Amino acid sequence: MGSAWQWGDPRVRRRLRHPRENRILVACGAVTLLAVVGAVSRAVSGDPEEPLLLLSIPALVYFVRGQLYARQRVNGVRITEDQFPEAHRMVAEAAAAFNMRRVPEAYVVLGNGVLNAFASGHGMRRYVAVNSDLFEVGGRLADPDALRFVIGHEVGHIAAGHTSFWRHFCVSVAQVIPGVGSTLGRAQEYTADNHAYAYCPEGMYGMRALAAGKYLYRDVDFHAVAARAATDTGFFVLLVNLLSSHPVNTFRFAALADRSRPGRVL
Repeated sequence: MGSAWQWGDPRVRRRLRHPRENRILVACGAVTLLAVVGAVSRAVSGDPEEPLLLLSIPALVYFVRGQLYARQRVNGVRITEDQFPEAHRMVAEAAAAFNMRRVPEAYVVLGNGVLNAFASGHGMRRYVAVNSDLFEVGGRLADPDALRFVIGHEVGHIAAGHTSFWRHFCVSVAQVIPGVGSTLGRAQEYTADNHAYAYCPEGMYGMRALAAGKYLYRDVDFHAVAARAATDTGFFVLLVNLLSSHPVNTFRFAALADRSRPGRVL
């Protein structure tokens, strides 16, 4: 696990961030800026209806984030020192490793068979939510390193600034354009994976659960999946990756297996 003073070094922070992330963020921000400027221009010229709808995006982003946060609070199980103390310790350790001033809140939410986790925020609050089926991997299925990697990944999103209101607003218009917002999403996922790897490298093998499920993943050869990134290619593979908010599994596994190069965004 990386120490806080290492994370405080700007060189370490740059190394953990995918090299294309900031450039793609600027491009997405430019799309939103052009849309907003166009909306203002149309409103001034006397066509207010559609432009005013576009200019209401900040309020919409605020409302959606607030509603999502409330849903976790009222329906999820809060991870605390008394409720799931081992997981709470993982969240606190990850926050300390990334030199964060606050430990984010964390929740277990009903998964209904879906293996997923996410990080978000509302106002000054930041939080992590882990679906119950994925949480079981670190608990009942006794693979704490896998859960530690997942938590490191989600806390990494927060540490890298991916959950801020202004970032979400900045990319809001780009998100509705196929292949544009999703490309930023893939770069951010690689950044979060880099944080998780720095925090708990041995936990990367738990990512096999995303490919084979929580019961079969131990039988999966991680490096065999990673090697297919060089052989399972072609137009439709690239298309599936382009339209996905997360890198396809073969690309993602390959990036974790070979730390000498960044993950493939395109």
